[in-house]
Amino acid sequence: MSKKQYTHKELMQLAIDVMNKSVNEPREDGKVPPKVGAVLLFPDGRVETAYRGELREGDHAEFTLLERKLANENVADCILYTTLEPCVERNPPKVPCCRRVTNARIKKVFIGIEDKDPKGNGIRHLEKHSVEYKMFDREFQRIIEEENKVFLKQALQRKIEAEQEEDLRTPFELPVANYDSSKFSDEALRKFIKEANLDFKPTDEAFLEYLSDFGAMELDKEKKKYVPTGYGILLFGKNPRAKFKNAVLKAHVSYGSSKIEPKDFDQALVLLPDQIEEWLKKVLPLSKDTSGFKRKDVPDFPIEVLREAIVNALVHRDYEIEGAKCEIKIDEDKIIVTSPGKPLPAISLEELNTFEAPSLSRNHIITYAFSLMDYVEEKGFGMKTFKSLNKEHGLPIPKYTFKEPFLTLTFPRTIEGVKELSIVGEIEELDDQELSLFELFRNKKYYSKSEFVEQTGIASRTAERMLKRWVELNLLRKEGGGKYLKYVINE
Repeated sequence: MSKKQYTHKELMQLAIDVMNKSVNEPREDGKVPPKVGAVLLFPDGRVETAYRGELREGDHAEFTLLERKLANENVADCILYTTLEPCVERNPPKVPCCRRVTNARIKKVFIGIEDKDPKGNGIRHLEKHSVEYKMFDREFQRIIEEENKVFLKQALQRKIEAEQEEDLRTPFELPVANYDSSKFSDEALRKFIKEANLDFKPTDEAFLEYLSDFGAMELDKEKKKYVPTGYGILLFGKNPRAKFKNAVLKAHVSYGSSKIEPKDFDQALVLLPDQIEEWLKKVLPLSKDTSGFKRKDVPDFPIEVLREAIVNALVHRDYEIEGAKCEIKIDEDKIIVTSPGKPLPAISLEELNTFEAPSLSRNHIITYAFSLMDYVEEKGFGMKTFKSLNKEHGLPIPKYTFKEPFLTLTFPRTIEGVKELSIVGEIEELDDQELSLFELFRNKKYYSKSEFVEQTGIASRTAERMLKRWVELNLLRKEGGGKYLKYVINE
């Protein structure tokens, strides 16, 4: 192909465009094959592509690309973009795609989405062979998921069935001994049915089968009854904490001399978002909203932002870390949401702090249930509201930090809160106006002078003086030169 200079996003889009050409072979077993596109970027800018079934029915995209089109070429210094995690198992004499990648000595791979098939451990193979991998940006993952939704649904079900057969599941995926559907909260089940727009009653046998299909219950074939799994108890249990002691979100508020009692939220997960929202409305100070004809009291921090942060914490936390609990702490300068568990390997703190983290899920059953209720975007972090805090509400951008074993999201509420959160340069030297403008860099990370002027509306010479001062304070650094000069935040 041509040597057009593609951007990273253009290469992800190209992989999707190629994916959509996939020729899926008919199968008698009813399995729907995935649509897959692969793009190989050479060091000189040359690009080659392939898609599933392009040259022969059933051939995988990576095989077609590496073995049929480029068999005699050295691709060791190339970068591979593939819309689906490379397969790890093929019927002999076929070679799995992940092995073809490592055999070709490719050192960097961008992957669209995880393969939920029980045989889909390609990422683990790449890690084992020291291949650097990253996930596609979330905007592209959504497209891939939509085009492969039937395949993904079938693959997830195969994964659940395979884990049950091999008993490789976590305590939360296993059925809970001596439990039955009476351990479920009727309120939680009705809430789930309503929010997910399902046509069931909590006692319907078909509903229990539905819960079993996505892993919240499991059929005990000997006793011929459905048994809740650990995830089922977390989602719908009358008292989840009786079984899992760390199944709680602890809430603390400290405003000077005012005393607000700490509160534990430890009911079924599906009930917590609304309960926490009501509590936030009571404990957050009120301010006057004069945007309409009538003045009204509203919380002084956007509730929807905190709700989203807390839902993310509940969904993506590591429930297997004993004794570790989710927390929200509110004081005059900041709001902190803490959850146990480090980011998954393909998600860096830097990506989290751009609020464009790729889609990976630690608790796929909780994520699926919450996505049905529109509480969270399926498998994603759903952090658009965080990114828009400065623009939409005039508030500082939040920041993720990690200190074993907790991932913490801090929302500064005051100038002091911003200074306390920042660890770059001499942030304390900035006045309130400068801090407000500096927030732009915490959102985007870099600007040219002209972009900074356009975003802020300040005079060019004022912007130049301000940027120079921030460089001297070690808050920013220069990259590039001439018309390509950028100012980049030091973090």
